[in-house]
Amino acid sequence: MATYAIGDIQGCYDPLRHLLDEIGFDPAQDTLWLTGDLVNRGPKSLRTLRFVKSLGDSAITVLGNHDLHLLALATGAIDYSARFETLKKVLDAPDVDDLVGWLRQRPLAHYSKKLDTLLVHAGTLPLWSVKKTLRRAAEVEEALQGSKCTTLLSKMYSNRPRKWSGKLSGYARLRFIINTFTRMRMLTNKVGLNFSHTGSPWRGRRDLKPWFEFHNSAIGRTRIVFGHWSALGLIVLPELVSLDTGCVWGRQLTAVRMETRVPRILQVRGQE
Repeated sequence: MATYAIGDIQGCYDPLRHLLDEIGFDPAQDTLWLTGDLVNRGPKSLRTLRFVKSLGDSAITVLGNHDLHLLALATGAIDYSARFETLKKVLDAPDVDDLVGWLRQRPLAHYSKKLDTLLVHAGTLPLWSVKKTLRRAAEVEEALQGSKCTTLLSKMYSNRPRKWSGKLSGYARLRFIINTFTRMRMLTNKVGLNFSHTGSPWRGRRDLKPWFEFHNSAIGRTRIVFGHWSALGLIVLPELVSLDTGCVWGRQLTAVRMETRVPRILQVRGQE
């Protein structure tokens, strides 16, 4: 039995199937961890969603910002526009309700005690321990799965608030949690969210640094696996695995076997 973590797919179904062939993935024995952003930008979002859903419990995926865009469109929380053209086949599919219902049930964070590894799309706030990370994720998951899902999805499009406080409440609190798990890259020295810098972290302003460079992080030595940041690329360290290697931009789709802290890395060519 093996656990493989795979970076952002974004509708790149063919590279995904090629990568699974290369690693010899067996859904009867192995488990996939997917960093989210299953859909959008790539050419086959519908096939990707259907395939991952068909894997059942052998695939664990967290929600990414593009997955949330799909939910917002499908529930009517936002209006369709040309920027979401690659999602149209999903929205028009006869099984869209089943796919959306399944996607709404996906977590924002997943933790394996056996591997002492946390799976998220963009990252987790340095102020949050594993336990707090899972609690914050559960707040949003409950809202997404409840009767106020559409309202939440309509109110998530804002960069504020930028700093965490336990006193945050309502949709402002949920928005901050969503932005942390699905959009975060750089933080200010005072642990405030920054969304203006999306490129290489080493070209950011002096008062900004990547969320994972806060050495007093409450997460401790738990390994974190994430995607989202294609400009960051592949990083494989004992306590940090960055997996968005730009598949949708024609670079690579990457899988990492998770059973050891010196994991096996496999890559295939990205979308052509």
